[in-house]
Amino acid sequence: MSITYTWKLTSFKKVESSNMLSNIIFQTHWEKIGTDEHGNTGRFVGATPFDPDKVDPDNFISYDSLSEEIVLEWIKPVVVGDYERHVNEQISKEIEAKKTVIAEIHPTSFPWSTGTVYIPPESAPV
Repeated sequence: MSITYTWKLTSFKKVESSNMLSNIIFQTHWEKIGTDEHGNTGRFVGATPFDPDKVDPDNFISYDSLSEEIVLEWIKPVVVGDYERHVNEQISKEIEAKKTVIAEIHPTSFPWSTGTVYIPPESAPV
């Protein structure tokens, strides 16, 4: 199964730092969404904290200059290794669960189905 992933920043928190920088993002909330070749999707909701006191003042990006892409580029390097495997497995499980539910909704897809629907006598209209 081939899955294409997209990321979305859903919220963040900001704070003043002890090193005199303002509006430093210290908590992020994000989603990683996977879509398979049939359009089925799964998502993982995560949170990534950052230590405001470890921000390098020489490489600081002002709050007004931030974009979703910049903040996501801070998050992605944290979601690696076993954590990334876990995230992707959860997305795959959600996709597979949706496929199972879709199959169970269509009982007329049984090989012996004639397309007629059985209505018990107690439910039949009078």
